[in-house]
Amino acid sequence: MLAQFRDWIARHADQYALVTSADELLDVKIAGKLGICFDIEGMDAVASQPNLVRLYYDLGVRWMLIAYNRSNVAGGGCLDEDRGLTAFGRRIIAEMNAIGMMVCCSHAGYRTAREAIDASSKPVIFSHSNPRAMWDHPRNIPDDLMRACAGRGGVIGLNGVGLFLGRNDARIDTFVAHVEHALDVVGEDHVGIGLDYAFDQDEVAQAMAAKPEAFPAEFFPHGTGVAMMGPWTLPDVARAMVKRGHSQPTLAKMFGGNLWRVASQVWA
Repeated sequence: MLAQFRDWIARHADQYALVTSADELLDVKIAGKLGICFDIEGMDAVASQPNLVRLYYDLGVRWMLIAYNRSNVAGGGCLDEDRGLTAFGRRIIAEMNAIGMMVCCSHAGYRTAREAIDASSKPVIFSHSNPRAMWDHPRNIPDDLMRACAGRGGVIGLNGVGLFLGRNDARIDTFVAHVEHALDVVGEDHVGIGLDYAFDQDEVAQAMAAKPEAFPAEFFPHGTGVAMMGPWTLPDVARAMVKRGHSQPTLAKMFGGNLWRVASQVWA
């Protein structure tokens, strides 16, 4: 599948580019193209074979999550019993650190995420997680976990999914309130954006219905639709933050600068 995506990007090179280094991120931006990075959501993808991390890296994968809501052989998921990072999970993180692949703790359980932050020799990210202090959902993360991530140089990417912002509330003001809380907790050097937007809403609904173990109705109401902020709302987010007194340097860090910094530190 990754090879097919690579081929598709190559056929549309006038508009898109596969980004595999921090320098390429800048080149793609200057060229006015849409840069695409691959990630893997859960270490199930490497099964019991740590050498697969290198294969995925060579195919263009630049970050990988530990778990996706439910626990696996690497660690605990945020909707499951969380027994912490396993020996296998630690081995995979060490391999990722050596190769140059980011560790992402979104969707992981609290204990697993905390232990992953400590186990990694490189900064880790929460690519799309919101403050739990703002909305009490198990997919969101508490302030102390955000501080732990920032303390090791990492970044928390705020997402625009209504279920994690509020009562399926994907308004810009609500998103900005989450951003401002994150800024208060960890500072402007550790906050980014990871909207987690899906263009095919029907596909999202079908995926949630087909996998109730990963999307239990208690936390992911089925059949009601999921409100999401689209990428076209980002200029409005910037304008709202300027009106609330945030500076251009702060916006530059939040709108990509911080994640670029971590990419430049981690990606080989």
